[in-house]
Amino acid sequence: MLDVVYKFLHTTGYANMDIPSAIMIVIACILLYLAIAKKFEPLLLLPIAFGMLLVNLPLSGLVEAGETIIKSVNPETAADTARMLADPTTEMLATGIPARIYTEIPGGLLGYFYKGIHLGIFPPLIFLGVGAMTDFGPLIANPKSLFLGAAAQFGIFFTFIGAVLFGFSAQEAASIGIIGGADGPTAIFITSIMAPDLLGPIAVAAYSYMALVPIIQPPIMKALTTKKERQIKMKQLRVVTKQEKILFPIVVTLLVSLLLPPATTLVGMLMLGNLLRESMVTDRLSKMAQNELINIVTILLGLGVGGMTKAEYFLKFETLQIIVLGVVAFAVGTASGVLLAKVMNKMMGGNAINPLIGSAGVSAVPMAARVSQTVGQKENPSNFLLMHAMGPNVSGVIGSAVAAGILLSLFG
Repeated sequence: MLDVVYKFLHTTGYANMDIPSAIMIVIACILLYLAIAKKFEPLLLLPIAFGMLLVNLPLSGLVEAGETIIKSVNPETAADTARMLADPTTEMLATGIPARIYTEIPGGLLGYFYKGIHLGIFPPLIFLGVGAMTDFGPLIANPKSLFLGAAAQFGIFFTFIGAVLFGFSAQEAASIGIIGGADGPTAIFITSIMAPDLLGPIAVAAYSYMALVPIIQPPIMKALTTKKERQIKMKQLRVVTKQEKILFPIVVTLLVSLLLPPATTLVGMLMLGNLLRESMVTDRLSKMAQNELINIVTILLGLGVGGMTKAEYFLKFETLQIIVLGVVAFAVGTASGVLLAKVMNKMMGGNAINPLIGSAGVSAVPMAARVSQTVGQKENPSNFLLMHAMGPNVSGVIGSAVAAGILLSLFG
């Protein structure tokens, strides 16, 4: 009886817990706290953190790969073997083909979820949902905001150079640099193609910084602008026609996809989702993309990413480097948008563009636009920048997909 108890105790997670796994469980709990108590991007941070918790529980086997074992059977004994196994392969003997025994070993649940990331399925579906939820009207009404979204992508290429100097390969550096776009699905998509070994730390860094937008951005915005600039009130945007909204996703898909074919997957799904919304003839599909589809994929994506954060893969020095480079990428992207907005404001007479909306050029939709609104309203309670900031914000989504297409074209 004591032997049975002893053997049971040795099969528990308590007996097999090691220090690295315990550290990862603590990190997972911290992320869960940030998602639940602080509401930092909870829709994705919570499933990622819980996936991290599950995968680091000893002996859980949640990310074990499935396996098929094929054993050749000696032709001389194949008939007896097949009869014993009630296997129809006895019929193969007449053709002279040796019988085989197939053994299927199922994999872990999170390992199968990861297939949707590895095969590049989940991120484009997220883009489909984002497109269905996004109004491109502010960007169409103020096309100049496209430049602000483009400027914010400078953080991607700046960090790419820095990562190369840190010793990362071009593919790894490209994946790390995408963090600067504050676009989690794009970061996951390009990393799954170019540097799958870094998927865990890059995904966690990307979504963590997306969640920390309200904390990271305001100090940068205030440091680069004057009080007078933050108080600038912008003119009301013009009304965008329905025809413009329908043509926009079609035209953008053609222009971007023909120029950068690797960007077609992300841009195409983003614009399809938007066309479902704006066409007014696919209301059921639009609502499904905005709700059921994106919610299901978000859970699977988050758990799949969390499943890639086992201690032996995550607790490395390069993870710390990625986290540092990620915050640099995000900060440079924010600063680039604000600085270009300042330049554009000066060129247009000094009272046309509030530079705060430049920070919304990162593609954390709509959180970055809300930050611009919040900071601006603190300086001038009668100021309403949200719709103006949505222009560079949605252009940032397109910009990050374009940047990913450029990197894939050059180094994919």
